[in-house]
Amino acid sequence: MTDLGRRGLLGLGVVAALGACRPAESTGRAPTPKASPGAGDVRRDTAPLERRFTLLGRLSAAHWLDYPLGVDSRFSVPGPTDVRVVGIARLRAGKVAAIVKARRPAFRARVPNLVPHPLSGFMPPGATWVRSEAFDSEITRDAYDGAFYLDPDSDHVYFDTTNPTPAPGGGPS
Repeated sequence: MTDLGRRGLLGLGVVAALGACRPAESTGRAPTPKASPGAGDVRRDTAPLERRFTLLGRLSAAHWLDYPLGVDSRFSVPGPTDVRVVGIARLRAGKVAAIVKARRPAFRARVPNLVPHPLSGFMPPGATWVRSEAFDSEITRDAYDGAFYLDPDSDHVYFDTTNPTPAPGGGPS
């Protein structure tokens, strides 16, 4: 074996460091989470939503998605991941009208944007959506980001949230 010297040793260190930086080989263990959902990912259960959005009460006809944000890069760093929870659900008859009436000055006509394609077929036709940032804050308790669009005519809510946490008590009112 020859004497590598300082430069040779430094060169070997650089080669070793570069080799450690290449993407890992697939082990077949767990699939990489998707950046955008597909039609087969639409959920219909209401209990997880009712625990998070208690002010809405009992929900029915729910169609929603939950998926991680920002993990579609093979260079993403492992660790906490933001989760988008977005969907549409029906409230009890008259509940949306009661919510809007109680807080009328705060609500303004607003149309949801960036509705994920798998949910677009579940949006009520001709909906007259209204939204209130004060109501958003009331539902989220300022613990996470969220927007809630209400349609008094069809008793639907469209929600788009990031990292929604269960409310204290965790059940609908």
